[in-house]
Amino acid sequence: MTSGGATGPLLYAVFAAVLGMLQFGYNTGVINAPRGFIENFIKENYDVNSGTIFGVIVSIFAIGGMIGCPLASWVADKRGRKFALLANAAFGVVGAVFMGFSKVSSSLAMLIIGRFLIGINCGFATTASPTYVSEVAPVRLRGAFGTVNQLAVAFGLVGGQILGIDVVLGSDDGWPWLLGLAIVPSAVQCVMIPFAPESPRYLLLVQRDEEQARSVLTKIRGTSEIDDEIKDMHDEDHAEKQEETFTIPDLVRIKSLRTPLIIGIVMHLSQQLGGINAVLYYSSTIFINTGLSERDARLASIGVGSMLFIMALVSIPLMDRLGRRTLQLCGLGGMAVFSVLMTIAFFTYENNTTMSVFAVLFTLLYVGFFGVGPSSIPWMILSELFGQGARSAAVSVGALINWFANFIVGLTFIPLSDLLGNYVFIPYTILLLLFFAFTYFKLPETKNRTIEEVTALFKK
Repeated sequence: MTSGGATGPLLYAVFAAVLGMLQFGYNTGVINAPRGFIENFIKENYDVNSGTIFGVIVSIFAIGGMIGCPLASWVADKRGRKFALLANAAFGVVGAVFMGFSKVSSSLAMLIIGRFLIGINCGFATTASPTYVSEVAPVRLRGAFGTVNQLAVAFGLVGGQILGIDVVLGSDDGWPWLLGLAIVPSAVQCVMIPFAPESPRYLLLVQRDEEQARSVLTKIRGTSEIDDEIKDMHDEDHAEKQEETFTIPDLVRIKSLRTPLIIGIVMHLSQQLGGINAVLYYSSTIFINTGLSERDARLASIGVGSMLFIMALVSIPLMDRLGRRTLQLCGLGGMAVFSVLMTIAFFTYENNTTMSVFAVLFTLLYVGFFGVGPSSIPWMILSELFGQGARSAAVSVGALINWFANFIVGLTFIPLSDLLGNYVFIPYTILLLLFFAFTYFKLPETKNRTIEEVTALFKK
C-alpha cells in the first residue's frame, strides 16, 4: 500500500479521538428533552425558580467549555496528544458520574457540577481531537478526516435526542440515566487510547524522537516509504522557526492581523448568536409551544439532529466546490428567512394543525441552512486567514469567543422567551441579517488560495 491510505491503525486512532467530539454532540442535544423532569426535580427539592436554574444547568456547560479549550492546547503541548486525550476521557467519566447520581442524592449541586465538568471535557475535546486527527491523517485525507469531527458531533446530537424520547429514557426515572450515559464515550476512549499511536508530528518536532516517529508513521501508513513525509514535517518545522510567532495582544495591536481576527470573531459569533443553540438546547420546548404534544415534540427534535447530520455530509463536497464565502452567505441568508417564517408560524398555529407542521418544517430548514456553512466554516476559517506564526493564538481566541457566545444564548433564551413570547426569534433574525452584511462585505474567499495569498490581502 502506498503512503497516504486509510489503514486499520489510522482508522482506529481517528475513531478513538473523535469519540470526544461525539461526547460534545451528545451533551449538547441530551439536555433538551428532559427539561420538564429536571425542573420538577428542582421544585421538589429546592425553593427556587426552576426555569432560571435550568438555564444555569444548560449554560454552565459552556463555561466549562471555555476552560477546556485553552487547557487542551497546554496539556497537549506539554505531555503529548495521546496523554491529553486519555486524561480528558478520565475526566469525562467523573462528570458523567456526578450527573448520573444527582437525583438519587437529591443534589442539585451534583447536577450543576457534573454538567460543568462535562463542559470542560467537551471544550477540551473540541481542541484536542481535531489537532490529533489532523496530525495522524495523511495530507490528502486531512480534509475528509477533518469533517469526521463534524459528523461525530451530529451523530452524538441525534443519539442524545433519540435516547430522550419517552419510550427510552425521557421520563422522570430515566433522565439521570440519560445524562449519566455520557460515561460511555469517555469510558470507551479510556480503553482505546492506550492502544492508539502518539502523534508522529509531536514525536518528531516536540520530543525530537525521530526513530519513534518513523516507527509510528510506518505503522499507521502501512508502508515503510515515509521519508517524504518525515522531510515535509522537518521543512514545515524549519519554516515555522523562520516565521515570527505572534501572541494574542499582537493580533489586536497589528492592523494586518487585527482585520482577519475581527472577521474570524464575527464568524464565530454568527455561529452562536444566530440562535442555533436556542433550537438545539430547547427544540422540544419550541415544538410544544407550536401546539405539538410532548411526545411529538421530542420526535420532531430528533429531526433537528438528523438534519444537522445530513447537512454535514452534504457540505463536505460543496466546501471546495462552491467556497467558504458562498456557503457562509447561503447559510446565514437561509437561517434569516426561516427564522422569520418560524415566527409567523408561531402566531398562526392555534387550532391550525397545518401551521404546527409548518413551524416544525421551518425549524428543520433553519437548522439545515445552519449546516450548509455556519456550523463548520467558523472553525476552519481562522486557520485559513492566518500564517503559521499567528494561527495558534487566533484559533484559541475564536474558540473562546464561540463558547462564550454559546453560554450567553444558553443562559438568556428562557428569560428572552418569557419576555418576547412568539417574537423570541426576532433578535436572532436581526443579528443574522447583520452577520450576513458583514460577511458579504468583509470575508474574502479562501478557496484555492494559499495562506500567503490570503494574508497578503490584509497587508494592503
